[in-house]
Amino acid sequence: MKYVHKVDRRVTGGHTVQHDHLYAKAMAGFTLIELMISLVLGLLISAAVIQVYVINTRTITIQKSASEVQDTSIFAIQSLEDHIRIANLGNPITNITDTTNHGGIVLTPTNLGATNTTATTLLTNSMDSAGWTGVSNITNVESDQLTIQYKNITTNPLFDCEGEEIADGTDWVVERYFVRLNTNATANIGGAQDLVLACSAGRVADDGTVLTAFAGNGEVIVPAVDQFKILLGIRMNANELTYIAPSTYAQLTEKPPITIVKLGVIIRSNTPLITGNDQERFSVLGDTQNLITDTARRNFYRRSYESTILLRNARIMGITVTSPTIVTTTP
Repeated sequence: MKYVHKVDRRVTGGHTVQHDHLYAKAMAGFTLIELMISLVLGLLISAAVIQVYVINTRTITIQKSASEVQDTSIFAIQSLEDHIRIANLGNPITNITDTTNHGGIVLTPTNLGATNTTATTLLTNSMDSAGWTGVSNITNVESDQLTIQYKNITTNPLFDCEGEEIADGTDWVVERYFVRLNTNATANIGGAQDLVLACSAGRVADDGTVLTAFAGNGEVIVPAVDQFKILLGIRMNANELTYIAPSTYAQLTEKPPITIVKLGVIIRSNTPLITGNDQERFSVLGDTQNLITDTARRNFYRRSYESTILLRNARIMGITVTSPTIVTTTP
């Protein structure tokens, strides 16, 4: 509202009298329709800005989660592969079975030495192995356990999975890879849990005496994991390579030598997704795995990885003997 100043002069009794007046002048403004249109346009612009922000935030979260899983697969899984690859190092016997003295894949106490009495629950096990129960975030499918053994006979410094230096040519190193609850995590019976892939390392003498136990919680290798499975690669004949679970291998009457270890693992991110849930079905070593339904754990980025590891110190050569062919010529 504007005001206009006017001066009114009148002559009264021979005198001029001046009067000042302020008059209100109407000022043009927005109509109700214009205000409503402006409000609607403002809301539309605000909604567009919020939508762009949500999309960008969700994209950044997915990229961060995928990066966490990728880093784990590159560094943690690669380190695991490197350790498994040297299983049976230092053993002059390259034929690895469940009776091989200090065999690279530890299936029985006999593999650890003649006098060893380690419980089989600390050795290589899979679903349906006697007395074995492995934790997992997969419905009705337990995680496996892999126990390997080697000796440092190189001139180079080596370190076990817990970071302890391995002296050259002394005792046998035993490493046990298994899934457990994360430190300070609470068990959630029937639901998904905060699980990690850990490794506990120990030392065993030549006769099988345990010098350093490998029964503890160990060190975390993969910080967030839902499933860990293994298969043993065995050579059935000269032209056939078969992959079987450790529990199946234990039931064989004649046990072929083990030359390959195949790993399957489901890794999840530490950063939850903002909106939506990730997939709940995964293929691990040829089997479809269904994630345990759990609202708190479902909205994480997950991916499954597989790796086939040839044991360098468990090579089996097939020798084929053929009779020479005598070529006769007519003189």
